[in-house]
Amino acid sequence: MNITKADLKKEVSYKTSRSGGKGGQNVNKVSTKVELLFDIAASLLFTEEDKRVLAGKLQSRFNREGLVQVMSEEERSQYLNKEKAVEKLYLLLTRALYKPKARKATRPSRAVKEARLESKKINSVKKTARRKNFDD
Repeated sequence: MNITKADLKKEVSYKTSRSGGKGGQNVNKVSTKVELLFDIAASLLFTEEDKRVLAGKLQSRFNREGLVQVMSEEERSQYLNKEKAVEKLYLLLTRALYKPKARKATRPSRAVKEARLESKKINSVKKTARRKNFDD
């Protein structure tokens, strides 16, 4: 994924409202809570295949209009909350588009097999020795 946060900022829209929490009287006066909205279907940043993957994996993040919704109200300033919201969206998108490498099937080496069998023999000897002492 070759998308930057600056590219994302061009395609998102924001809604602001008053936030609860710390801030004293500032909370009552200033709209610091940020709700970031991102339309995956209308985005020019992703291929059609990427859009399908994102739509499937981020289904729980969609609102009624079909936009990805990210909220941020941790900071006391609207600007910082916008930055945090963009960061959250960026992480969401990168995680959703991450494709793990396919695992190549391998066989255990001869040394590994021999070590396993050796440890089994040692455990077997231990347990047979216990059994003989137990019967006495």
